[in-house]
Amino acid sequence: MPEKKTIERARRDKREGKAASTQAGEFVREEMEHIREGKHGARSAKQAIAIGLSKARRAGVELPPPGKGEAKETTRKSAERDYARGHGARSRTKTSAKRSRATLKALKREGHSAASHKALARQAHSAAEKRSPEERSMAAKKAARTKGPAERSTAAKKAARTRKAHAR
Repeated sequence: MPEKKTIERARRDKREGKAASTQAGEFVREEMEHIREGKHGARSAKQAIAIGLSKARRAGVELPPPGKGEAKETTRKSAERDYARGHGARSRTKTSAKRSRATLKALKREGHSAASHKALARQAHSAAEKRSPEERSMAAKKAARTKGPAERSTAAKKAARTRKAHAR
């Protein structure tokens, strides 16, 4: 169950007209916090992100499940179920306490490095690599368009720092 403050932040994002993926990002952020706090672990950054997206869909975020061929069939079906749950569909059966306990126990056995900055950077990099240069360019242009002046200034300063750090 997501925390109240996470749901509040996602609702605020929705009110501000931000994209569904931005709203879902709040749930992913919460998941990363949980892993860092030691509440449970995750096998990889990808798994941690998947858990967050699942929570977002169940909470009613308008995040459609992946299309055919975009993800594994089981992943797609799971995302479809989560989306339906967040949009008024009843659960087919009550999840047994035994199953819930087993899931949590399995996650508790996993490591906490999945939420490390290094792991997240690696995940972001590999995800970006799968996109074409044109798609990446379009995303950057949209980011520049939709940021306010303060955010744009912050982003520019960060970019300058990054360029400086990598210029040897």
